[in-house]
Amino acid sequence: MITLPDTYQLLHFETVDSTNEQAKRLAAQGVVQPHWILADAQSAGRGRRGRVWQSPKGNLMATVYQPGRIETKKAGQLSFVAGLALADTVSSLIGPDGAVSIKWPNDVLVGGAKISGILLESGTVSDAHLDWVCVGMGLNLAYFPDDTPYLATSIAAHTGHRPDNLAVLEVLASAFDLYYRQWQQFGFSVIVRKWRQQAHNLGREIIVRLEKSELSGIFEDIDDAGALILCSEDGERHLVSAGDVFFR
Repeated sequence: MITLPDTYQLLHFETVDSTNEQAKRLAAQGVVQPHWILADAQSAGRGRRGRVWQSPKGNLMATVYQPGRIETKKAGQLSFVAGLALADTVSSLIGPDGAVSIKWPNDVLVGGAKISGILLESGTVSDAHLDWVCVGMGLNLAYFPDDTPYLATSIAAHTGHRPDNLAVLEVLASAFDLYYRQWQQFGFSVIVRKWRQQAHNLGREIIVRLEKSELSGIFEDIDDAGALILCSEDGERHLVSAGDVFFR
C-alpha cells in the first residue's frame, strides 16, 4: 500500500479502458471524495485532441479526480499544476542533472525529449462553474513510443531501471497536492512563476501548430491565464490558448 495526501482515496486497476473514463464514471455516480485512479494498463488510453496514448504495462497511467465547484475559466490552470507536479516527480527519479523542462502547455521533457503527457477533462454545471475536473497523467517509466513526430524518452532510458508505478504515484500525488494547495491559497500567479522557471525554449524560436494553421516566432512568455505569447518576425504578438509546440 501507499500513502496518499489526506482526503484522497485510491482506485487501482490491473486494466481499465482509461483512467479518465473511470473518473467520469465516479462523477456520474455522484462521488464527492477526491480519488487517484491508477491503471497498470489501459485498453483505450487517450491523449490531447483525441490522440491515442500508448499504455503498455510498466508505465504510469493515472488520473486525479477532483469533485467540487471550480470556476470554468480557472479549470485549465490545473494542467499547469499537474505539469509542475510531474516535473518534480521526474526530477526525483532521474536526479538533478537530468535537464527536466516543461513544454507549453504541460508536456514534461528530459533533455528535450517528451516523457509525459496530461489530459484535462471536466463536467459542466453552468457556463461559470464545473462540478468536477479530472487530470489524466501518463509518464513513461519503462517504455516510450518510437513513432511520434517528436523525440520521446523514458525513466528507464535515463536510469537503467523501471520504478514501480505505485511508488511513483505516491511521489506524484504528494507533489500535486502541494501545488494544488498553493494554487487554491495564492492563485495562479504562484504557479505561473514556478512554471516559467522550467519552461522549455522560453525566449527562443518555436513553431506552434494550430488546428488549421501554423505560427512561428519567439516564445516570449505565458500570460496570467496560461496562454502562450509568441512574437512573429513582423513584430506581431499572438496569444495562443491551444496548440502543439515544436522546435526547429
